[in-house]
Amino acid sequence: MTEENARDVARVVVVDDHTTFAELLSDALDRQEDLENAGIAGSAKDGVELCRSLEPDVVVMDYHLPDGNGLDAAEQILAHNPLTRVIVLTGDPSPEILGRAAITGICGFLPKDGSLATLLDTLRHARTGSLVIHPSLLAIASRPSATQPADTPSLTERERQVLGLMAAGHDVRANAKHLGITENTCRGYVKSILAKLDAHTQLEAVAVAGRLGLLTADRDG
Repeated sequence: MTEENARDVARVVVVDDHTTFAELLSDALDRQEDLENAGIAGSAKDGVELCRSLEPDVVVMDYHLPDGNGLDAAEQILAHNPLTRVIVLTGDPSPEILGRAAITGICGFLPKDGSLATLLDTLRHARTGSLVIHPSLLAIASRPSATQPADTPSLTERERQVLGLMAAGHDVRANAKHLGITENTCRGYVKSILAKLDAHTQLEAVAVAGRLGLLTADRDG
C-alpha cells in the first residue's frame, strides 16, 4: 500500500463485550482496503479511554455494555472529538432510545444481527451531522405504544416520506430527487414537519418523531 493510499484508510475502534463478535469484526476490517482495526474495548469506560488515546476515525459501539450503554459512551467520545463517526449497534430499540440517538451526534444506528456488508458500507459512508437508521430498527421502534400522547401531530403521507428520508440521513437534494419533487418543495415539507413537531433542526425532528412513534420503515414513494 502506498503512502497516498494509506491516508485513505479509516481507522476503526470496536467497543463490544462479546469477544467473538469483536474479534470477527476486527478481522473483517483488516481484510478491507479502506478500513482497518485500530483496537478493541470490552466496556464503555475502556472504549472511551481507548478512543481518547487513539482518536480513531470511526467507532463501532454496542448499545448494551457491562458498565453502561453505547449512547452514553458515544457522548463522551464526541465531547472529546466531535469529528469521530460513531455507529451504534442494538437489537431492541425503543422510541426513546431512537429519539436520543438522533440528538447524540452518532452517525449510524444499526441492528446487532444485521449483515456485515451493511455495517461495512455504513462505516465507509458515515458522515458527521447525519444519522442513518436501519429500516428494521425503525419498524421495531415505531410500533404503536399505549403511552403515545393523544395529541400526536398529524403528518401527511408526503411529510411522513420526507421524515423517513431525513431519518436515513439524506439531505434535501437527495430527498427531492428520490421523491421526484423540486428542492424548494422538499424544503417546504421539511419546514412543515419542523413546525408540526415543534423542532428547530432536522435531527431534533427525527428525535421527536421517534419518541412519538411517527417513524416508519416505508420510505418509498
